[in-house]
Amino acid sequence: MSGVMLALSVAATAGAQTSKPQADLLAAAAVPRADSDTKPADSTASTTAAAALPKWFDELAVNAFVSTGYVYNNNRPGTGANSYRVFDFNDNSFNLDVAELVVQIAASKPNDAGFRVDLAAGNSIPQITKTQDQNAAQFDLQQAFASYIAPLGSGLRFDVGKFVTHMGYELIEGYDGYNDNYSRSILFGYAIPFTHTGVKVSYAFSSKVAAMVEVVNGWDLLRDNNRSKSVGAQLTLMPVAPLSVLLNWIGGAEIANDNHTNRNVFDVVAILKPTKTLTLGVNGDYGIENGTSIVNPGSDATWKGIAGYATLALTNKFSVALRGETFHDEDGVRLGTGTKATMSEGTFTPAYKFTDHVLLRGEVRFDTANQPIFAKQGTLSDKQTTVGANVIFVY
Repeated sequence: MSGVMLALSVAATAGAQTSKPQADLLAAAAVPRADSDTKPADSTASTTAAAALPKWFDELAVNAFVSTGYVYNNNRPGTGANSYRVFDFNDNSFNLDVAELVVQIAASKPNDAGFRVDLAAGNSIPQITKTQDQNAAQFDLQQAFASYIAPLGSGLRFDVGKFVTHMGYELIEGYDGYNDNYSRSILFGYAIPFTHTGVKVSYAFSSKVAAMVEVVNGWDLLRDNNRSKSVGAQLTLMPVAPLSVLLNWIGGAEIANDNHTNRNVFDVVAILKPTKTLTLGVNGDYGIENGTSIVNPGSDATWKGIAGYATLALTNKFSVALRGETFHDEDGVRLGTGTKATMSEGTFTPAYKFTDHVLLRGEVRFDTANQPIFAKQGTLSDKQTTVGANVIFVY
């Protein structure tokens, strides 16, 4: 963290960027850096120092994000691991989920060029989000891409490198976006990818319609594991001010050394904000992969799920969030049970925002399944209840 504080002392905080890719094209540019006041006696030295810095340094933004938490599992799993959890998988343990440093020059208008690098370390999130071909367990170069906005129409944006997926309602949290619940949904962990490496092109046709197309190495890979590339797309619709809809898809061969077994996932996200204090959301996924079913060998594997969200701000500091979802792994490939499995969960998350930089969340979550798949004191159960707490620091 000393490195973080040193970086923060020489660069100003950037304005928040939305975590949904297409919203970058529909939102305002980041707030420019504002230098601190200088005493008259130091004006000559300050002018000389400023002149010595390259012009691009003025546009450099550095931000930090830290998340730490604790989870207790009523099943007391003998393995010490919560079953089918994405990031909050350690039972009865305090965890540094992630400490993240983001360095960037934001591209926001035609002819702008920029970059973004997200460095993440910790004993929870980086272990999961790291690519399949990465060895370091507690470190992840979560994003590293360069951007250019070509002067075509409203601006044709190109991003090249590694970036988080466009799929899903929930996020890999960071300074510019965090979820209303501490734990992640089943859909987040088992229906969609986390990151991609490749190139994506985005364009805003109007304030209500934007689109993105990408060609990438596949799911969670720095280097492709076969000779076939995956293609993804997103259509963002904002028909009226309180409603936004994102239609997502990704398809391609994802099995190592197999160029023909295609996997396709269709994802829809809808967000409605009927009042200033209430936000409603829904996320649906449907996936299919050729001939990989374990339940019916030779048949296509399919999975599907739906999640609903409601967040109510009771005051400007205190809010409560509810999530309910169900996920069907029809062919035993996504949850790894080898059987037709269904999981559901309900989550309640109260949150208190001490300042713009510090947030405290509590959480109670109840998971159920149609068969005993949750670890419980050396045996298995069809239920799992956890209680957790999470503190977030954002700069």
